[in-house]
Amino acid sequence: MILIYYALLLFELVLFARILLSWFPNIDRNNPLIKLVFDITEPVLRPIRNALPQTGVFAMIDLSPLLVILGINLLIGFIF
Repeated sequence: MILIYYALLLFELVLFARILLSWFPNIDRNNPLIKLVFDITEPVLRPIRNALPQTGVFAMIDLSPLLVILGINLLIGFIF
């Protein structure tokens, strides 16, 4: 159980790293560490991003990381 908890927290930290990296558009996406962050988080973010409508606020701001963080915290709350 504790392993699941720490895995979810680690994923949340990687997701925060991706959020911070998205603020720097000129960053080298071919850097292995940056590529790893995007490769780890994209499979979780893509389905949520595709499910959100592409109009209004959702077209201007990517809210999928926020929804994933909310989901992780809810999951941790239900498990523990």
